[in-house]
Amino acid sequence: MNRLKITLLSFVLGISVSYANDPTDEGMWLPSLIGKNEAQMKKQGFKLTAKDIYDINNASLKDAIVRMGGGFCTGEIVSDKGLLFTNHHCGYDAIATLSTPADNILDNGFWAKSNAEERPVQGLFIDILVRMEDVTDKILPELKGLSEKERASKVNQLGSELSKKATEGTGYNASVREFAKGNAYYLFVFEKFSDIRLVGTPPQSIGKFGGDTDNWEWPRHTGDFSVFRIYANKDNKGAEFSQENVPYKPKKFLPVSLKGIKPGDFTMVFGFPGRTNRYETALGIKLAIEKVNPGIVKNRDIRLKAWKEEMDKDVATKLALSSEYASIANYWKYFIGQTQQLQRLKVYDQKIAQEAKFKAWAKGKPEYETIFDEWEKAYAAYEPYATHSTYLNQGIIGAHIVNLALPLAMAEDQFKDAAKAKAMAERIKGTGDEFFKAFNLPSDQKIVAQTLSAFYNDIPKEQHPPIIQEILTKFSAGTPEESFKKFAQEMYLTSVVTNKERFNQFLANPSADVIANDWAVKYFNDFRKNYITKYAKYSSDFQEIDKKLSRIYIKGLSEMDPSMVQYPDANSTLRVSYGNVQDYDPRDGVHYKYKTNITGVIEKYKPNDYEFDLPKNFLELYKNKDFGQYADTDGEVPVGFITNNDITGGNSGSPVLNAKGELIGLAFDGNWEAMSGDIVFDKKYKRCINVDIRYVLWCIEKLGGSDLVKELKVVK
Repeated sequence: MNRLKITLLSFVLGISVSYANDPTDEGMWLPSLIGKNEAQMKKQGFKLTAKDIYDINNASLKDAIVRMGGGFCTGEIVSDKGLLFTNHHCGYDAIATLSTPADNILDNGFWAKSNAEERPVQGLFIDILVRMEDVTDKILPELKGLSEKERASKVNQLGSELSKKATEGTGYNASVREFAKGNAYYLFVFEKFSDIRLVGTPPQSIGKFGGDTDNWEWPRHTGDFSVFRIYANKDNKGAEFSQENVPYKPKKFLPVSLKGIKPGDFTMVFGFPGRTNRYETALGIKLAIEKVNPGIVKNRDIRLKAWKEEMDKDVATKLALSSEYASIANYWKYFIGQTQQLQRLKVYDQKIAQEAKFKAWAKGKPEYETIFDEWEKAYAAYEPYATHSTYLNQGIIGAHIVNLALPLAMAEDQFKDAAKAKAMAERIKGTGDEFFKAFNLPSDQKIVAQTLSAFYNDIPKEQHPPIIQEILTKFSAGTPEESFKKFAQEMYLTSVVTNKERFNQFLANPSADVIANDWAVKYFNDFRKNYITKYAKYSSDFQEIDKKLSRIYIKGLSEMDPSMVQYPDANSTLRVSYGNVQDYDPRDGVHYKYKTNITGVIEKYKPNDYEFDLPKNFLELYKNKDFGQYADTDGEVPVGFITNNDITGGNSGSPVLNAKGELIGLAFDGNWEAMSGDIVFDKKYKRCINVDIRYVLWCIEKLGGSDLVKELKVVK
């Protein structure tokens, strides 16, 4: 076996011997290779086998895990009728979309009393993994001697060929995914289900209890769950929505345990974690802390404040904006926390020390000895322009009208031809109809004025598009900020994309002259052209060099010390992480218990508060101690618990399983003290926050009055 193959095996399989004297719960492991970890898992309490987790010939736990909507969340099948649990925040968009002021299920909750009452969710689909296959040997040899661009093109070509061959005659879909910046490749085959229906949701006062204040924090008291059902055709295959479809009969579903948990209990999280970057360099961390993260936070803060002011005014606006607000707010706070914890934990210094060891080892090795010199040059060339794209993507095009303005701008030449203009107008009409259903002019106008001010003040003047000086000249009003407000007001008063009637009039008689003189179209198009023609190259050049050097660096690390490269970074592929229920001490003199309970919910309760209100029947149930079979040994309904499992975004909704593979909770968050976890796993602080399955079932049966629990396989 050649040295490269040994390197790849050590990377993908992991080096389990490193656990012999220093057990750790770091790692998001490929389920097909989890046998390498089985001995360590059993030491920590695991009662099953690797085959119980992943088996392509027999039903296994992987058959009960689903990827939601292409990878934004995870869900799990919990009955033989395709019942699906996931987080409330994973179902939030579907729940908000199905809500109206007259039937506000987002605020009031909803529980279908029969299959006929379950509500189809347009556009939502799930994927279930059929199998995964190592195709590294089929791809890497074909990439020798290629440039990065040629390499990417070749990988796409080979991936398409392998995917087509793997799915011929099956109805499945497949893709090839890259690991470690291109050191390894795997083929993933899925079955897709497009008929997904909402079965139930608690009121958001339960599902989002604690709001932004408690987000990423422990102790936590959020009932973060929602319930869907997968439907299939008469042959039990994935199909588009049809009244003829029936509940899906899964190969495997998860039993639900009411036995409870205690510190030290084995836990396993099975899901689709999004992205980690555990091999990021000190240079990358410095850029994130000093420039990129602050830019993301500043521009998201502008949008959140503008939306919140309008959402508080009426229910219709709240429903229209609530899903996007929740999504933007989640990672607004995430980037605040990540920056703070990278600094507090001195992650930059950790990376510097690690890189010093690598540089010493790399001396005299031509493949590796110059990569950090090359990296420093790449960062020096890119850094002056790094925040430009951040302020553009997170700020300027954060306004909603960009969804109509940019398509018009990019089709400007087609509108010069009458026949093409008419065809284009027909294609755009549907986009406009959908857009104006959720468009809120007052907040959008504020966002344009304030993100323009942020760009003007924070991005070097020599990088500004010409439109900024034109605005300052034509809308002069004292200060630049006042000029930008005046401009935004004029834009929203006159543009064809800010008013449904004007937009439809334009589509009835499309004209290139109208587009050329429309302030919204001119504004966004000038920013777009400025970036594409002058600054996009700096980003693309940097990404190309960074990816190449990262690939070489990871390969070098695994040769220098295989234990440093035990598992691949998360990349939205199915992973297993394992650990234990644990307390933790976030700060000197502060100790957090491993669980929270229903009394803690009551203690946080604030009547009519946006984040801490509770339904009236919740208070009544608590007063009467109507806890049913869901009370713990202390007489309380457990609400949340923490483990040291390794998770990240995309794991939301993942099942938390006990040693026997029974469902004990749903993972939904990380903790503030370890917000740097996507870059470095901190053994002392890293925790996974989960909603206890007993609270989920109490909310379904007692709070919601639903008999869905009867459909589950409950283990007592």
